[in-house]
Amino acid sequence: MRIIVAGASGLIGTAISRSLRHSGHDVGTLVRRPPAAPSEFQWNPAEGYIDDTALKGADAVINLSGAGIGDRPWTRSRINELRNSRLGATRTLTAAMGRLDAPPAVFLSQSGSGYYGNAGAALVREDAPAGSGVLAGICVDWEAAAHEAPAGVRVVTPRTGVVLSRSGGALGRLMPLLRLGVGGPLGNGRQYWPWITLPDVAGAFDFLLNNPLSGPVNLCGPETADVNSLVAQLAAALHRPAVLRVPAPVLRLVMGKLAEELLLASQRMEPAVLSAAGFEWQHPSLAQAAAWVTGRGPED
Repeated sequence: MRIIVAGASGLIGTAISRSLRHSGHDVGTLVRRPPAAPSEFQWNPAEGYIDDTALKGADAVINLSGAGIGDRPWTRSRINELRNSRLGATRTLTAAMGRLDAPPAVFLSQSGSGYYGNAGAALVREDAPAGSGVLAGICVDWEAAAHEAPAGVRVVTPRTGVVLSRSGGALGRLMPLLRLGVGGPLGNGRQYWPWITLPDVAGAFDFLLNNPLSGPVNLCGPETADVNSLVAQLAAALHRPAVLRVPAPVLRLVMGKLAEELLLASQRMEPAVLSAAGFEWQHPSLAQAAAWVTGRGPED
């Protein structure tokens, strides 16, 4: 397949692009700078511009573009940037598809577990309603923008959970502390994080390209875990203690809304659609995921 990836330089995009090329696909990427290779095509989603030759003849488009959720404090302008970077990129892509006589057959457009807001301990499947808050509002609009793709394009909106990686990602700041034995749970630790390893994210996107699913798909591991369990498994895999809890009031004081929605919110997400479709995880259990993250399993 010829696949165009937007947001290919990020943690997830790099892993997905590498995995797709390894599987024999022809992968092109969208870049904001002048192209440096035949597989690169220039775009400027903030201005709605894209080189229309990028999507010509493409079988699929993968949209991972958007400003980093946890990279900076959530000021009013930053929240607007989080929203606009996602909606602008998605609408630039759907508009480009609409200008083609033969648009791509598949559009995988990233969403997030934040769609469900703070759902507590309730098990949430793809048919659960949207929650409230900044992230939920962004995800609702983000998914709606993806469905502006032309009729006949199969649209999938993967609601990706906390991606576990050996470097960077959600654990980028926590892992060095755990390796030193000075890390610990965040808040009371009873909030659920829908985790998934980076190789399984890449595998799931490949699976979604080739499987006739459409609409929202929860991207997470099949085993649910709260933060206490997640941190305990990682610490155990590192043979380190994890007792220095960071209280919720401290997180709220330092990080504000970002802490409330990104670290303290609970989403006990179930990958019902992926499971029913027969997807096979490389790391289906938290113990396997922790072993991989801490370097006791193959790289990918």
